[in-house]
Amino acid sequence: MNHTESVLIIDDEPQLMQLYSKFLSLEGFDVESASTGYEGLDLIKEKHFSLVITDMKLPDISGLQVLEKIKNEFPDTEVIVLTAYGNIHDGVAAIKSGAFDYITKGDIDEDDFILKVKKAADKASLKEQIKNLREQVGSKFRFSKILGNSKLLLDAVSLGKKVAATDNTVLLLGETGTGKELFAQAIHNSGLRKDKTLVAINCSAIPKDLQESELFGYVKGAFTGAVSDKKGLFEEANNSTIFLDEIGDMSLDTQAKLLRVLETNTISKVGDTKTKNINVRIISATNKDLESEIEKGNFRSDLFYRLNGFTIKLPSLNERAEDIPVLANEFIRSYSVKSKKNIPQVTDEFMTKLIHYKWKGNIRELKNIIERAIIISESDTLTPDYLPQEFFSGISENQSLNSKDLTLEELEKDHILKTLSETDHNKTLTAKKLGISSVTLYRKLKEYGVD
Repeated sequence: MNHTESVLIIDDEPQLMQLYSKFLSLEGFDVESASTGYEGLDLIKEKHFSLVITDMKLPDISGLQVLEKIKNEFPDTEVIVLTAYGNIHDGVAAIKSGAFDYITKGDIDEDDFILKVKKAADKASLKEQIKNLREQVGSKFRFSKILGNSKLLLDAVSLGKKVAATDNTVLLLGETGTGKELFAQAIHNSGLRKDKTLVAINCSAIPKDLQESELFGYVKGAFTGAVSDKKGLFEEANNSTIFLDEIGDMSLDTQAKLLRVLETNTISKVGDTKTKNINVRIISATNKDLESEIEKGNFRSDLFYRLNGFTIKLPSLNERAEDIPVLANEFIRSYSVKSKKNIPQVTDEFMTKLIHYKWKGNIRELKNIIERAIIISESDTLTPDYLPQEFFSGISENQSLNSKDLTLEELEKDHILKTLSETDHNKTLTAKKLGISSVTLYRKLKEYGVD
């Protein structure tokens, strides 16, 4: 198989350089050359090379120095070093410093040379693919993907962006289905550890007697069934971020061990007397009132104060009803593609039902309702006929009796004027409660002919 990767050869012996270049060019590699270490390093700054082949002895700096500079500045580039005949120590030293392999000069076998180069190039190519894939996945979980313009949501996003640039412990508070894991992903992918994979665990999904071994691992023989050592999730998340969802469901024993992790930056496996240093950022989340849980004796107060260093409250969908059309339209688009259906239209009545429904499951429930509607739809327009019975069983507390006969614009006007009345015509407070700017409120009131 021919390669199109770029290879840089650094060697001050022209005849050998020409020989290597010939070998690699015949295999389809794009080959460039340099006769000194600094010349080679300058070329690397100008162009991406999958692989660098460098002699250990150069006129200006050693090949080992070239290797160290490449690994510091261009870690995805693989390096093969050329050592003097019989000087295996240089090759071993190079591999310890991060070289892919070494080749002995004066005893070069063409097939062996090509094989090592291809393996190094394949490794560099795989690292590049993984990096690109991680960027693609990461782009799905960034703050730009969090939809909505309500003030409560924008305030939460603003806080998330600010704390993302730090290594602070973060506590996310919000009802089930408000997007706490999406927020955790966005904080991680906008932060200092974004090149590492976020490790997520739902504490409520793990039996309490297994939480400790899942989080911290165990050693062989720690308990019946522990037939070998197991790495815990904290160890998996070393130098990255761990997301502890529903931390309010963590057992008290595990809470004590987590507190020790936060205080000492060390972990110990179940059944082990040794500790291991770790560097993990912790983002936790809960739908419970932790202070109430502390009073009940279900949560440690010292752990709460450790986790509560930076708190972000995520609004429920009912608190940000004005965002429902944006969210619904995005879910309709994505599920239409998934179901291979063309659904370009939504009736006002359908959207009105969504806006005034009392959402107990928040965004997750909205997604499920949209997916269900698209699956059972028989036309290119979504109507209330595709909504489940609970949407018609009663009138939501924030829905007027005749709302089914109103347009979206009329419903919006009704909601704004009702809120204005509730605040005794305090426009600043009204705008705040509606999650809109004062300028927008004044413009709307002017449209309605309200002074």
